[in-house]
Amino acid sequence: MSKGYRITASTGIHKGDRDYQQDQVNLFSHSRIPGCMLGIVADGMGGRSGGRKASDQVMLTAKQLFERYAPETDDAPAMLKQIIEEAHIVIKLTAISAEQEPHSTLAAFLINPGGDCHWVHTGDSRIYHYQGSKLVHRTVDHSYVQTLVDKGEITEEEANVHPQSNILMGCLGTEEAPPITHHFIPQLRPEDVLLACSDGVWHYFSPSEMGSALSMLSPREATEFLIQKARSRARGGGDNLSLVIVKLEPLAPEPAPRLIAG
Repeated sequence: MSKGYRITASTGIHKGDRDYQQDQVNLFSHSRIPGCMLGIVADGMGGRSGGRKASDQVMLTAKQLFERYAPETDDAPAMLKQIIEEAHIVIKLTAISAEQEPHSTLAAFLINPGGDCHWVHTGDSRIYHYQGSKLVHRTVDHSYVQTLVDKGEITEEEANVHPQSNILMGCLGTEEAPPITHHFIPQLRPEDVLLACSDGVWHYFSPSEMGSALSMLSPREATEFLIQKARSRARGGGDNLSLVIVKLEPLAPEPAPRLIAG
């Protein structure tokens, strides 16, 4: 197999069965540095305008800091941490002048031109890394039910249907500083897939189901499939849905030269 790859990507967003959209999603390509990109999902909470203000602020902060980012000199984990900290402060300031209490999750992955990848998240929006259809790693939610899973009191499957599955242990805009978890992939490879999504998406799929869809379908097809299937499985009670998919597709190897006798 060729060691090279080409990147294909897709984003998707749907309000689900809610009356309004509070999620935000984006995939930023660096304006000056080819091959440098930032995928980010924010699940806003706090009433119609409050949640949307919070997720909008995440996107604005991320865009501004990413535009100033220089991979050859800047520290990627520090930049991602700065996105969380600055968005958190601005969302808290917004709450002072608003009737609602705006909050947001954040899940972001940064791909550098050299192929290294850095993640950061706070709350229960997730990032998944697949190699083909096999799950390599995913984020661990900052949520109440995850603490029960960690203690061995409930299983992952039970957590998905737990009545308190929507309670977070931390996110942007709260009184306490948000929890921040980092992850690092030293080198992305052909057939790697990255998925960032809100709980309105991942809630309805097992890791193996998700992996099969991501490996078999193009990013655009997988985006449409996951949204459609999550909407169907929600049975009229679904949350907002947002996701960003980046897929590294192997390049076809160069054909061997043909020898022609003279």
